[in-house]
Amino acid sequence: MKSAYSRGNEILRINDLHAFYGESHILHGIDLTVHEGELVTLLGRNGSGRSTTLKAIMGLVDRRTGSVMLNGTEITALAPHHIVRLGIGYCPEERGIFSGLSTEENLLLPPIVRSGGMTLDEIYTLFPNLYERRDSPGMRLSGGEQQMLAMARILRTGARLLLLDEITEGLAPVIVKKLGEVIRLLKSRGHTIVLVEQNFRFAAPLADRHYVLEHGRIVATVTQDELESKTEMLHQLLGV
Repeated sequence: MKSAYSRGNEILRINDLHAFYGESHILHGIDLTVHEGELVTLLGRNGSGRSTTLKAIMGLVDRRTGSVMLNGTEITALAPHHIVRLGIGYCPEERGIFSGLSTEENLLLPPIVRSGGMTLDEIYTLFPNLYERRDSPGMRLSGGEQQMLAMARILRTGARLLLLDEITEGLAPVIVKKLGEVIRLLKSRGHTIVLVEQNFRFAAPLADRHYVLEHGRIVATVTQDELESKTEMLHQLLGV
């Protein structure tokens, strides 16, 4: 039987996605597709709707309309806790570390949703800092260590589609470099990744495709092959 996550399969398809916070209409008809093993970025200025797109996929907005398909199954009507159990790992910008729990307790907290997740030993090999701080409470971790923990926590669950929101923001270059290495490793292992990122230099070499958002709409799509010829256009859209 062919795996639902065989390379090349369409994992995520979004059609005409609108999202609302109260009466505020944030997303205005997002369309995008992600295949198994791809890494795509959502780029744009602050307020363009990048993070809201991830939250809308997860059902974490007040209201959404349109279609979100995961492995060919419509998930728009599902509650967030049901969506997670379908194999999506969401790493929010605020990280969501439990300050009173130790690093290891934070790691062990999320449920296993699919087989094939990383073991604690594998996670500690990938993130040696977390092993050294495994008994430290979350409140004592540095920003970089908290970000590593937020990513490591979803790798244990067995999720194969990872939604990563601004994982490099405010971090030292050495930590950013480490996160880039981790993302390359995950991609080589067949994980599918949607990355919201402000740091274009970090995102550019990692992605198969870039979606640029402006005012809740996708205004440009740039593949890796087109990157060199469209870099100037991207800089104008992103204001970098």
